[in-house]
Amino acid sequence: MDLVILAGGKGTRISKYTKNCPKPLIKIGKLRFLDYLIANICKYNFKNIYILCGYKGEQIKKKYHNKQKNFVKIKCIIETKLLGTAGSLYQLKNIISKKFIVVNGDSFLEFDFNKLINYRNSNSQQIMCLVKNKNYLSNKKLSNLKILKKNQVNFSNKSMLMNAGIYRFDNKIFNYIKEKKYLSLEENVMPDLINNRSLKGLECKNFFLDIGTKKNLLLSKKILPIYFKKPAIFLDRDGTINYDKGYTYKIKDLKFKANVISFLQKINKNKVYLFIVTNQAGIGKKYFTINQFFNFQINMKQELIKKNIFINDVKFCPFHPKAKIKKYRKKSGYRKPGMLMIGEILKEWYIDKKKSIFIGNSKVDHECALNAGIKYYDVNEIGKIKSKKFL
Repeated sequence: MDLVILAGGKGTRISKYTKNCPKPLIKIGKLRFLDYLIANICKYNFKNIYILCGYKGEQIKKKYHNKQKNFVKIKCIIETKLLGTAGSLYQLKNIISKKFIVVNGDSFLEFDFNKLINYRNSNSQQIMCLVKNKNYLSNKKLSNLKILKKNQVNFSNKSMLMNAGIYRFDNKIFNYIKEKKYLSLEENVMPDLINNRSLKGLECKNFFLDIGTKKNLLLSKKILPIYFKKPAIFLDRDGTINYDKGYTYKIKDLKFKANVISFLQKINKNKVYLFIVTNQAGIGKKYFTINQFFNFQINMKQELIKKNIFINDVKFCPFHPKAKIKKYRKKSGYRKPGMLMIGEILKEWYIDKKKSIFIGNSKVDHECALNAGIKYYDVNEIGKIKSKKFL
């Protein structure tokens, strides 16, 4: 399944902060707002992220286009004329997956996207997430909604539910967006879906924040870095998560270690980050290709998600002094026991380092943890780890 981020708005209500950059690239602490959004999305099983850009879209494209995060490919499309959220979406009509998810690029909702990915919907209706409207009383767009029987969405002046800016669509949505012209999802398309009884709703009571107003933008600068700061578990891969076949890269050879899986399942995925840091010199030594590594890792990610385990990101090192491929033939601080893979994660995420741990199965892993200043546990000692310390 693909995911679309709507990132084309000009941000007129916060124009003071969008003179030099588009709204999704406003800096919140050490990261851009879009960094938080993408990091949260990429732990799920998406194939592609399409970022639809408008105002100062070249800045977004320069930062994210043709990049990948946690094996999810990112592509940016800049509209050549003002199209609105629905008109911009029309650009993907012939390339998007048959079912896809759309999110606003200026709001964050702590949400389990698997609820939308796995939603069973025999009537092929479109789906909208809704939240309680507590801090957005001036927002008149789809701000008085209610959920009827069978999850049908309708208008109601007595209800405080509002559009959260997260949708699951199928390709029938393009029956409501028939050409590439200016159209708004909130003003044109969603009201039609509601009136035609073709929209279902899911209420979400988790943390929600929209940076579209000055008040909420300033609030986000205070609370988002705190909200995203969590302990992390850094995991070696072969011999720790899965059994090591010796340069393990074939999907048929993937077999998980039961004690590690059961431990990770006990960890609350919203309270702890999970990262894999793995030496993969087999790429440099030509035992397998980088694409074979990617395919193996994507399969591992999918299988772990089935077990309700979400890996936030993976860092790997293909370098080795005896590599056969010239560009990988060198000593590198990324290769464990060097700690540059962990160092990158510490730059890209808000990590509570004092509460974090490293789980591995070798002297090299132990030395890497020591170099990074992180407490180490051998995988065979995993029973000694008290999962409550993370909750």
